[in-house]
Amino acid sequence: MSLYPIVLFLHVSGAIGYFVGIGAWLFILVGLRRAQRVEQVRALIKLIALSGPFTGISVLLILATGFYMALTVWSLQTGWIAVALISLVLMAPSGTALIEPRRRAIDRLAQEVPDGPLPQSLERRTHDPILGTALQTVAALLLGIVFLMTTKPTLAGSLIVMAAALALGLASGLLVSRAMRTRGQDVAEPIG
Repeated sequence: MSLYPIVLFLHVSGAIGYFVGIGAWLFILVGLRRAQRVEQVRALIKLIALSGPFTGISVLLILATGFYMALTVWSLQTGWIAVALISLVLMAPSGTALIEPRRRAIDRLAQEVPDGPLPQSLERRTHDPILGTALQTVAALLLGIVFLMTTKPTLAGSLIVMAAALALGLASGLLVSRAMRTRGQDVAEPIG
C-alpha cells in the first residue's frame, strides 16, 4: 500500500477538523448573541477555548499533508495548489489577529462582571461585527479551498474562485451584522 492514500485521508481529516472548529465558532457565536445572562456567555466562551487547540492541530495537519502531496505527487507550481496554499497561509493570521483577541476580550469581560443579566459592554462584545464577518469569511474561504481541491482549476480559475469566496464571506458577514444591528434598533425604539 502506498503512503499517498493515508496522507490524503489525513489531509481531508484536517480539513474536516478545521471546518468543525469554524462551524463550532459560528454556532457558539449565535448562542453568544442570544445570551441573556453573564453565566451563559461564560459557558459558551469556554467551549470555544476548548476547540482552539483542535482547530490549530487541524490546520497544521492540512499544511503538513498538503506540502507532502504537493512535493511528491503534484507540484507547488500547480496553479490551484499555489492558490490554495497561499489562501490557507493568509487565513491563519485572521484567526490570530481578528478572532482570538475578540474571544479573549469576551472571556475577560465575562470573568470580570458579576453573575446576572448581560451588561451592555459584554453584549456589545458578543455582537462585534468584525468577529462575525471574520468567521464567515474564513468559512467561505475554506469552502473555496475545498472547491479548488476537488475541481483543480487553472491558476486564473483558482484566483477567481478564491476572490468570489472572499467576496461571499465578507458580504454575508456584513449582511448579518447589518441585520443584527437593525433588529437591535427595532427592539430598542418605542412603537409610535
